[in-house]
Amino acid sequence: MYLQIVMWDLKKSEATVESLREYLRDYAVDAYSALEGMRLKAWFSDAERQLWGAVYLWDRADQMPAIYKVSQVVELIGYPPTSVGGFALEAIAEGKSVHETLAGLGIALEGGQP
Repeated sequence: MYLQIVMWDLKKSEATVESLREYLRDYAVDAYSALEGMRLKAWFSDAERQLWGAVYLWDRADQMPAIYKVSQVVELIGYPPTSVGGFALEAIAEGKSVHETLAGLGIALEGGQP
């Protein structure tokens, strides 16, 4: 498996962490949930520093470019990611959690504040 990290510094964009949450609710979560080869996508943010990004877990390295098939975030932000990295996955540990599934979790979907 392979891990990919993509991040934007939004300081030069009209988009904000708050405005991008709508993109998650209205489009991105559903679109990425149907993407072949992607096991997981977790979006992250820092509203104070206006940072936005995502971590992906892929079955194979050659599947990583599939993000461009469904992504609309470059158009919303106005420029490509500030940082992109792809890595071979060394190990995964799944701890004990109160959540049976990760689907549906997060500020954008729960409507709350961090």
